Amino acid sequence: MRIGIIGLGDMGKLYAKAFAKAGYMVCGCDMPLNRERLENELNSLGIGLMDDGKDVSRVSDLIIYSVEADKLEQVVGMYGPSTKYGAIVAGQTSVKHPEIAIFEKYLPADAQIITFHAMHGPGFDPKGQKLILINHRSEADAYQRMLDLFNAVETDIVEIPDYHEHDKIVADTQAVTHVGFESMGTAWKSAGFFPWENASYIGGIDNVKILTTLRIFSYKAHVYAGLAILNPYARQQVKRYAESESDLFKLMIKEEEQEFRNRLYRARDFVFHESRKPIMFNDAVMREFSLARDAGHQKPNSHLSILSMVDAWYHLGVNPYDNLICQTPPFRLRLGIAEYLFKNEELLEESIETALYDKTIRGDDLEFHSAVREWSAIIGYGDMEGYKKHFNEVQAFFADRLEEGNKQSAELIRRLMSS
Repeated sequence: MRIGIIGLGDMGKLYAKAFAKAGYMVCGCDMPLNRERLENELNSLGIGLMDDGKDVSRVSDLIIYSVEADKLEQVVGMYGPSTKYGAIVAGQTSVKHPEIAIFEKYLPADAQIITFHAMHGPGFDPKGQKLILINHRSEADAYQRMLDLFNAVETDIVEIPDYHEHDKIVADTQAVTHVGFESMGTAWKSAGFFPWENASYIGGIDNVKILTTLRIFSYKAHVYAGLAILNPYARQQVKRYAESESDLFKLMIKEEEQEFRNRLYRARDFVFHESRKPIMFNDAVMREFSLARDAGHQKPNSHLSILSMVDAWYHLGVNPYDNLICQTPPFRLRLGIAEYLFKNEELLEESIETALYDKTIRGDDLEFHSAVREWSAIIGYGDMEGYKKHFNEVQAFFADRLEEGNKQSAELIRRLMSS
């Protein structure tokens, strides 16, 4: 099977190399200005560079579109009609509703659509990583070839029969997850401090929050914008997260302790029911990974971002443990620290008392409240450019520590997954 990849950016290139190393014939194309650089990088692996997507489409048995979500229709519209007779076509976008609609609009009727979603970023080798495979329309032998391909590169394949189901799960595991961490980053930027220099953000859970936030902001804005804005289920779930955060914040500032406690205990009993198989993060490992040099004595933290997420899961009726089939590293980290907080009675009690009565953390919680509102509004309006601008401004604030944060978070993920 000859594989053609249209778009040799970070993810397209990653999989082109993996397929070539597994013994497949691979060709691809990208923007003309990138050709010389890509030839120097890929030719030694036997990956051929072609002039454009028409050339790739005519000769390939499997054609993978690996382009930005907001450019997919333009690219498929140009090259889709040149698809080789009976070829398999796939996309690498993280939201499948618009992708499938575009494929159905521009591809020949004989094209077989078997799409996929790699649940990791370009910083991870495909081996051992979750990969979602979705059979939209194909013959049995074509689907088997796709299974054989991803088994050859040793991905952890999860088969989902319908793209609607995929997008519902991904709204939680990616879109809402990212908004939570993006809101933390925005709050810290607005407050004008780096969290590793603040005594309220020392300790295991906060190390995970900080490193995951830096990890997200080390990547490209368009990836996260497409996930949040193009997924029809994401807006609903992000809106619910913002409502949960706002409701809890109001109870905090009014110091309505009983209702605050009752609400969190209801959410805890639903999400962390004893029937769930726990993740059980290791506190010693979480404490080991810190960017702090000397932030002083650790102060209590309300962990409003985590309380809001668990409350949102409860109101959405979502069991996040079920969604681990489509997990990404940030989602597993988010669920892991939420579980750690809610199943540790002493720590949860400290979080509740701090949220209600510790005025020294209230300013930080106000910044987080404002940030969640901002991100929710941008996503609600479908403002792709506004999302990218907002993201890039926060990214610039943390620029000097993003590389270190990315490296430490990768090692943290590896350690926590194996501990």
